[in-house]
Amino acid sequence: MKKLSLLVAAVALAFSASPALAKKQLVIVVKGLDNPFFEAIHQGCEKWNKENANSEYECFYTGPASTSDEAGEAQIVQDVLGKADTAAIAISPSNAKLIAQTLKTANPTVPVMTIDADLAKEDSALRMTYLGTDNYLMGVRIGDYIKQHKPNGGTVCTIQGNPGADNILRRAQGTRDSLSGQNGLAELKGEGGWTEVAGCPVFTNDDGAKGVQAMTDILAANPKLDAFAIEGGWPLFGAPQPYRDLFKPLADRIASGDFVVSAADTIGDEVAIAREGLVTALVGQRPFEMGYKAPSVMLDLIAGKKVDDPVFTGLDECTKDTVDTCIQK
Repeated sequence: MKKLSLLVAAVALAFSASPALAKKQLVIVVKGLDNPFFEAIHQGCEKWNKENANSEYECFYTGPASTSDEAGEAQIVQDVLGKADTAAIAISPSNAKLIAQTLKTANPTVPVMTIDADLAKEDSALRMTYLGTDNYLMGVRIGDYIKQHKPNGGTVCTIQGNPGADNILRRAQGTRDSLSGQNGLAELKGEGGWTEVAGCPVFTNDDGAKGVQAMTDILAANPKLDAFAIEGGWPLFGAPQPYRDLFKPLADRIASGDFVVSAADTIGDEVAIAREGLVTALVGQRPFEMGYKAPSVMLDLIAGKKVDDPVFTGLDECTKDTVDTCIQK
């Protein structure tokens, strides 16, 4: 009898000491963990976890170490979709075509959505919705600020990220459409008075220092360049001091509107750079909001509820005169 009592006690102790059942995972896979933009998405994800501590679901944030590791992101997506505790997945595709092929191969049984960046239009059936910025509109607004200061046109260079990133390609198209007054042009050759200079667009693979070096080279070859359209904020938030060093000598031209730098995002040092007058305008996204909303959207997809496609988050637009009030709180 004593041995039986000890056995019962041991079993009870084992159960009481065992960890709680693992939560089902609402996974967010981003392009890279080295980008402060995606860290803002992470913080939104963590806020959701804090507010839903008793939920059977957990927001789980992951991605490759570097935003340039396209294959690494695809492998993570494949691995996550093979895990039994994955309940849904939200992906920011670094290379839209590669992620589409990964989804086709994995043939997931859980809801799939995109966040921040979408798949190409022809692959949109592979995901249930897109949550994030209206990237085409963002590009249009970047172009609008350039056109506002240089209504008669001029020369321009677009600074882009990964050549396979659908979100950046959509922004660049929006900028071209805004400047030219036409839709769908692959390059500006005088339309609307605007011409893209040789060597542009520049693809930086989301590397800030590479972006600053590219702009240095473009300015050396084109000292009378009229505008930069920076379709992602990498040079400003990824290499803020080299960016300042490059544009301080051009501060008077920027202030007068003779030279225009219109850039994406409002994170890191970007707003401070706007306050210093070293960028004409910032068209910012809301990554924290994306990370905070994504788990709720995934839960709606799991429940079979109707979810809009796309689900857009807004834009924050900042100039030197509005830096103190331009960011949505």
